[in-house]
Amino acid sequence: MAHEHIAKAKKEAERPTIVIDVSGAILGRVCSFIAKQAMLGKKVVVVNCDNALVSGQRRMIINEYHIARVRGGTSLNGPHFPKHSERLVKRTVRGMLSYTQQRGLDALKRVICYTNTPAEYVESKKITMKTNTKSKTMALKDLAGEI
Repeated sequence: MAHEHIAKAKKEAERPTIVIDVSGAILGRVCSFIAKQAMLGKKVVVVNCDNALVSGQRRMIINEYHIARVRGGTSLNGPHFPKHSERLVKRTVRGMLSYTQQRGLDALKRVICYTNTPAEYVESKKITMKTNTKSKTMALKDLAGEI
């Protein structure tokens, strides 16, 4: 039993790690990429979640997220909807995974999100998914402050 636990920990340590910088990237597009990489068995580290963009008109975005936050239920039973930008990214990724099944839950555990870039990932090679968009967008930091 203990040998299985050690073997599993060793296997987790040797997984390939991807660092993704989401500054200036559209939230839905980058989260679908993150979900796919996590399902392929890679450990995904997401940095600069504050600077991710949500496309659409400002008032419509705020209304949609506000409705999701106040939707029925109790404070104990949920639905629990995050306010912080890194938690919003992780929840968006969760929506693209089959998190009620074990493989989706394992993939979600392989995704780690940070508001800024931590010291250990400053020097590492990052995948940037910045897009030039003509549509109206809103930074996730601004959205988190509004809801």
